[in-house]
Amino acid sequence: MVDDAQLSRSKAIHRRTGRTFYYATRLLPERVRHATYVLYAFFRVADEVVDDAEGVPPAEQRRQLEAIRQAALTGETDDPVLAAFAELRERYGIPDEEVDVFIDAMLTDIETSRYETYEEVEDYMRGSAAAVGVMMTYVMREDDPEEAIPAARKLGEAFQMSNFLRDVREDVIERDRIYFPLETLNRYGITEEQIERLEYDEAFAAAVREELRRTETLYREGVAGIGLLPRDCQLPVLIAAVLYADHHRLIRERDCDVLSETPSLSALRKLRLVAETRWHWFWNKDPETVFAKVSAVPSGTPASHDHPGEPMPAR
Repeated sequence: MVDDAQLSRSKAIHRRTGRTFYYATRLLPERVRHATYVLYAFFRVADEVVDDAEGVPPAEQRRQLEAIRQAALTGETDDPVLAAFAELRERYGIPDEEVDVFIDAMLTDIETSRYETYEEVEDYMRGSAAAVGVMMTYVMREDDPEEAIPAARKLGEAFQMSNFLRDVREDVIERDRIYFPLETLNRYGITEEQIERLEYDEAFAAAVREELRRTETLYREGVAGIGLLPRDCQLPVLIAAVLYADHHRLIRERDCDVLSETPSLSALRKLRLVAETRWHWFWNKDPETVFAKVSAVPSGTPASHDHPGEPMPAR
């Protein structure tokens, strides 16, 4: 049983490192909320091995991640967060595979800093984002999670793509990583070096708009599955989707310039979105309808992934 000290430590990590998701987590029923604190803390403990790795040799990062994998799967650890996660994994029947693909994605961050195609980004997100959605589904719908898992994966990927688009500047400055698919940049005549120099122009803005459209398709597909979750979990997950998607509004308001600064939602804006979503939910309990009314994701038929529009000529 997860004890108070483990829960307190996990909650503190969640509050400190996941401010957007924390707003939605607080609205979950207690049976899910406490488990979510632990899950999120586990994700952050592993993620910080590679995100805060300045001066740490790759071999040591790999050793730490493998130790986290072993602790998560066996429970043999003195770390309160890892011990709590191992207990939850067993209680809710979270498959070992989801732990493995998550840790494997973190290992990828040690060696890989560029992604040539969206499919490569998608493969990475299978561990770093989709696995998170799967684990959350096992906690929320512990009796029969399988039906809701495909949409949960899509929503997890949507959240992460929003983060990638928001954090282009931070990722390249602090970690020398570009998660933006290079094939998209190339279509608009943009080089890695331009991103590294943080040089914004209209061609870059057009590339960002293309990836925003692709990500908004993921939101629609993910939100369509929220109704498969238990009723007391639907509103909090919907609010999380609304909050993450609101970064698209910020990005568009800046004409897609995510190179000069990193867009950030204010606390007041988050509270307003929570209130608006709850108000619409009071009158209409359909997640897709409420998301269309409140979120920054345009309604209507999204652009095709295969035919995203005419690129600007390469310079």
